[in-house]
Amino acid sequence: MKPKEKEFPIAHWSYSSLMTFLRNPLAWYKRYVEEVYDTPSTPSSIVGRAGHTALQHFYGGIEKDGAVDLGLRYLRDVPDFEVNFGKAKSRLAKKKKRLQMERDYLRAIAFYLARPPRHKVLGVEVKGMANVKGLPLPIKAVSDLVVESRVDPRGVDIVDHKFVDFRSPLGSQKTLFVIQAIFNYYTVQNEFKRPVRRFILQECKKTKNADGSSQMRRYIINYDECEDEFKTFHRLLNDATAELARTRTFLPNPSDMFEGENSFDIYRLGL
Repeated sequence: MKPKEKEFPIAHWSYSSLMTFLRNPLAWYKRYVEEVYDTPSTPSSIVGRAGHTALQHFYGGIEKDGAVDLGLRYLRDVPDFEVNFGKAKSRLAKKKKRLQMERDYLRAIAFYLARPPRHKVLGVEVKGMANVKGLPLPIKAVSDLVVESRVDPRGVDIVDHKFVDFRSPLGSQKTLFVIQAIFNYYTVQNEFKRPVRRFILQECKKTKNADGSSQMRRYIINYDECEDEFKTFHRLLNDATAELARTRTFLPNPSDMFEGENSFDIYRLGL
């Protein structure tokens, strides 16, 4: 084992890993240390992943109809035990929920592809790892698209697709967006060896706006305006990593709306 793997229970940080650690340490330990992935996903998140699948193929060169079909196939292939059906317990209720998920997906992807943003695409679903000066653990990220920057022909922009139920009230100033953007900055910089200029969030609202306004909204984070955010990012990862080095008991967060009950069950049963 590598020295870092002996010192810490994980080999690297990712955006999802960090957010889970901050929200629910026991759920984080189960998924990222024990690598147990048995927590069902919400219908909304599965619809979002189906949308990402369709856009991955669309920007990879497949025609719209083919990309939409591949996203729908992904959604249909998700087994029932991986879906959190909520109050839908009977077979009929689950079938109705499945059909609703398909309708939500087809409506959302139609909104996105009605006038899809155009880019000079350099990479699709770009997976990267980076060792960053001053951080004891590497960081890992996946970028939906890496494209030629329109503000600097020598540089690149990162594009992230989001399918949402509600608009993000803070837009590009939302802390979660900024943290994700910095994870992607370092990994894309390491992979492409070019200046990374912007993080572009293309947000698609899944339900039709009553006022007829566009379902699409774009937020832009300019990296050259984020000096303070980079400093905070480094401090946060260093503090989180230091916590890993000294923490031996991982406690649940019962108030976590996604995994609170599951994490408390694990704690209660002493697992």
